[in-house]
Amino acid sequence: MPDKTTQKKAILDQAKVIAVVGLSDKPDRASNRVSRYLQQQGYKVVPVNPNLTEVLGEKCYPDLQSIPVAIDLVDVFRRSEEVYDIVKAAQEKGVPVVWTQLGVHCNEESQQLAQENHMTLIENACIMVEHRNLFNKS
Repeated sequence: MPDKTTQKKAILDQAKVIAVVGLSDKPDRASNRVSRYLQQQGYKVVPVNPNLTEVLGEKCYPDLQSIPVAIDLVDVFRRSEEVYDIVKAAQEKGVPVVWTQLGVHCNEESQQLAQENHMTLIENACIMVEHRNLFNKS
């Protein structure tokens, strides 16, 4: 198994479409800043928030199941206790990677579900910070 740094770089190299669960339309929220950064780096960001219809110029979906395109990675901006349901939804949709933001942890059931379904689970790591570090972005 590759080390975490190599693994994260490979994931970010291969991903093209990132569903962001919990994306806020408020510019000062971390989910909005991170998603804007991802867009600027060339990723297609698909917002997931049942309370919004559009964020950052993209149609917003109420849940992962509603997204009509293939997703390469799910970035999670929700509370740790919601991670299992998100991993389950990602697994049902065939998403290979679930990435949780800083402060968002995966319980044992989430980790086991991901492992059983050959999914990669990156937890408690800001995808923007990791991307900047791995690809020398300022």
